[in-house]
Amino acid sequence: MWSMNDLMHLLLMAMAGFGSGLINTMVGSGTLIIFPVLLLTGMTPIAANIATNIGLAPGSVGAAIGYWSGVPPPRQRVVSLSAAAAVGAVGGAALLLLLPPRIFTLVAPAVIGIAVVLVIFQVRLNRIFTARHDAGAGSTWQVVLSVLTTSVYGAYFGAGQSTILFALMAILMSEEIQSVNALRNVLLAVDNTVAAAIYSFTMHVDWVAIGFIAAGAIAGGQVGARVSRRLSARVLRFSVVVVGVLGIVQLIRD
Repeated sequence: MWSMNDLMHLLLMAMAGFGSGLINTMVGSGTLIIFPVLLLTGMTPIAANIATNIGLAPGSVGAAIGYWSGVPPPRQRVVSLSAAAAVGAVGGAALLLLLPPRIFTLVAPAVIGIAVVLVIFQVRLNRIFTARHDAGAGSTWQVVLSVLTTSVYGAYFGAGQSTILFALMAILMSEEIQSVNALRNVLLAVDNTVAAAIYSFTMHVDWVAIGFIAAGAIAGGQVGARVSRRLSARVLRFSVVVVGVLGIVQLIRD
């Protein structure tokens, strides 16, 4: 029998999932919403990270499906980069499973801090990347290496992964920005899905909590897609920054 406190935690998880799905649709970095909130419900950092990864995976797959028509050719490159994302996800999940939990706890505040800074300067960075976009593109192996390393990071932690991956791909690829964004969403879905599958079979998972997170995230994504032109992206980024800072404080206190 659930207590009132348990019900409040589940409601908070659903709300955090909704906010994360909304933020991901609008400006990205929705992980910075859900992860700190899960810490506030009493989850350990690693449990919160795994719940975030699995709970948000359906939303990332939905985004990939929605963007698929915009993925630039050749398909052979899509397959190669997807393979790099999958391998990176396996590597990142292995690090989380094999390294001492204390390492994750020590690294998490710094990682969240970097991700928060990226969110603050996201618009300025996007303008810089767009301005430099026609200056030249990197080689295929540089793009593959970027996808591989960010996928390791994404499976291990994930906060700000979307922003980091977009920055690297925008610099290294010659396609226009919208096409880069479409490909990025597909690669994020591969990374998230592979990591979620590994965690589902190797770790103790609170499926009730994850169900509430996933339901909230899916609803948030749908709402975000419909009202994205009506809400201020600046306000949403400010919300991400505030919640991210609260997460850093919670981690340091623990």
